[in-house]
Amino acid sequence: MKALVVDDSAVMRKVMAGALARAGIEDVAQAADGKEAVDAAMAEEFGLILLDWNMPNMNGLEFLDKIMKLRPMPVIMVSTMTHRGAEATLAALEIGAFDCVGKPVPGDARPFADLAEKVKAAARSQHRYQTAA
Repeated sequence: MKALVVDDSAVMRKVMAGALARAGIEDVAQAADGKEAVDAAMAEEFGLILLDWNMPNMNGLEFLDKIMKLRPMPVIMVSTMTHRGAEATLAALEIGAFDCVGKPVPGDARPFADLAEKVKAAARSQHRYQTAA
């Protein structure tokens, strides 16, 4: 499966790509904002997108809404704003995000420890998105 990591921080894109590699996904493209991500998602097939919320040019929710209309696929929101029960989490899930995870904070011994299971679950659900349009 090929994945797209979308975050305006190059460091966070690298951390997320590393988390995907630990989950067995080595083929990872990157985008620095929602506009770059739309271009990438329309040009290539991705089995999964990891998506930040706060970005310049087009934020994560705007991108999520657009991609779910143009080319639905599993998207996991990755943000400091997407903790359990948060308004941002509920909005993302309502638009079509597969799941939401929090970004690691300083001192996290195992950043994105639960991401591998979420990625595997998203991969299993991919057929649901391919027939959504």
